Amino acid sequence: MRLIIADDHPLFRMGLRAALELQGYEVVAETGDGLTAVQRVQELEPDAVLLDIRMPELDGLSTARRLREGGYGGLIVMLTTFGEPALLYQAAQAGVDAYWSKEMPPEELGQRLSRLAQGLEPKLQIPDLPTLSPREKEVLTQLAKGQSTKEIARGLKLSPETVKDHLERLYAKLDARNRVEALERARGLGLL
Repeated sequence: MRLIIADDHPLFRMGLRAALELQGYEVVAETGDGLTAVQRVQELEPDAVLLDIRMPELDGLSTARRLREGGYGGLIVMLTTFGEPALLYQAAQAGVDAYWSKEMPPEELGQRLSRLAQGLEPKLQIPDLPTLSPREKEVLTQLAKGQSTKEIARGLKLSPETVKDHLERLYAKLDARNRVEALERARGLGLL
């Protein structure tokens, strides 16, 4: 299997390359940014691309999207330390086949890559979006406008306690600890 590795950490790339080559993979190119990764994929037509999610020039999600839009039909694997549901959702939407942790042992990565290529490993599916009630959507919209709990309560003709209850349910559904995280996740999932 011919691979391209795109990650902005040279030591990680070097270690990953060595580990995969020991397992019989051929790494045809390495790059530290997404823009170069797109060019190398077009030139070399590898069987798979291993992408970091955070890179300069073009991040991993944008790189995956651009590759798919350009007709690349090989495997795209996102290797990341970020496990946020919103990123997983965006990766699936961008056409990523697998979303794996960088902390996975190299032997396991090699085995999973082989199983993915053979169709024995399930590909990434677009996860279900959290279902928000109409009232939770209204609260979220007001939250995005920067309104306080009291302002939301006044605007929606609710008590502040009821707004707090809606906020708690929103945080739980969005796997968020506070307003900032809730808004970030909601934007990432396309709910705002």
